[in-house]
Amino acid sequence: MRILKYLLQKEFLQIFRNKSMLPIIFVMPILQLCILSFAATYDMKNTNIYVVDKDLSNQSRELISKFNGSPFFTVKEIGFSEEAAEKELFKDHIDAILVFNEDFGKSVDLNTQASVQILVNAINASSAGLYNAYITSVIKDYNLSITPNFAELSQGNQHNIVNSTYSHQFNPEMKYIPYMLPGLLVLLVTVISLFLSAMNVVREKEIGTIEQINVTPIRKSQFLLAKLIPFLIIGFFELGIGLLVATFGFQIPFLGSVWLIYLVAFVYLIAILGLGLFISTQTDTQQQAMFIAWFFMVIFLLMSGLFTPIESMPEWGQKLNILNPIAYFIKIIRMIMLKGSGFFDILKELGILSIFAISSITIAVRMHKKIA
Repeated sequence: MRILKYLLQKEFLQIFRNKSMLPIIFVMPILQLCILSFAATYDMKNTNIYVVDKDLSNQSRELISKFNGSPFFTVKEIGFSEEAAEKELFKDHIDAILVFNEDFGKSVDLNTQASVQILVNAINASSAGLYNAYITSVIKDYNLSITPNFAELSQGNQHNIVNSTYSHQFNPEMKYIPYMLPGLLVLLVTVISLFLSAMNVVREKEIGTIEQINVTPIRKSQFLLAKLIPFLIIGFFELGIGLLVATFGFQIPFLGSVWLIYLVAFVYLIAILGLGLFISTQTDTQQQAMFIAWFFMVIFLLMSGLFTPIESMPEWGQKLNILNPIAYFIKIIRMIMLKGSGFFDILKELGILSIFAISSITIAVRMHKKIA
């Protein structure tokens, strides 16, 4: 224990003497959490629409006003030429085109079928689907407002109607930040832990101090443990700050146990730090360690379910995701924070993370060569 104590003193001195590392550890994650929580969202806002109104009737202007009054849409321009609108679409200045034909108002007055053409920029398929759904919803709302007979007919035949009610469990207001922020918190904790631990041992090689350590009676398990513990503490600190920002800054409901999150975080950080130490022991320069750590980070992140549901991935991708520790921690932290899940609800995922932690630390210790 005395040897470990001195090694830990050395590690903390190295960390806090490195003035360039301190902002990376303590400032950058908080700024990223605050920025990405607003930026990384699939909520559609400020959708730019070009309206081609060939009708110029009260009915078309009424429908256009509904788009102007919606917080999701911005009517950039109202014109008469489809060609001019398509040019703006090709330039990527607008997201959708709304076309009213000459007989739109007349058809509405005669209670006959009236049509509105929607042209959507579908370069981003997921965004295009949301644009179309939002626009269709506004048109449907307008349709109901001009057909009161339909509502009266529905009330007069209630015995033939199936009424359904629903509630949005765990996220009543359907906000995207409560869903994204726990995952982003996992991402930031992972980035700090993986990259710093991956550069730790190899830094000793670059500055030459690894040779001095190798000739001492320090066991390699003690050496790697001293490398792991400081970043484990830093990871806990980052997680705590992130949880405070999420709870008090973004008003995200915290329904579960903070101690359970820290238990899972302990197991998860052991797994990630073990991977980082393994990378560090097998590389010769910090640049090599960064490239390899980034390789694993990109794969783990894109397949973690943070931005796209795991269930939407191909079957081989879902099976490959079994080896992704980030996916398990993102799922667990969302369950605990938003659903109030308990220990037995996350037991399966926690067990898999424990296997990752034991395996990564064991491999890192065995693969580290103490002889220079």
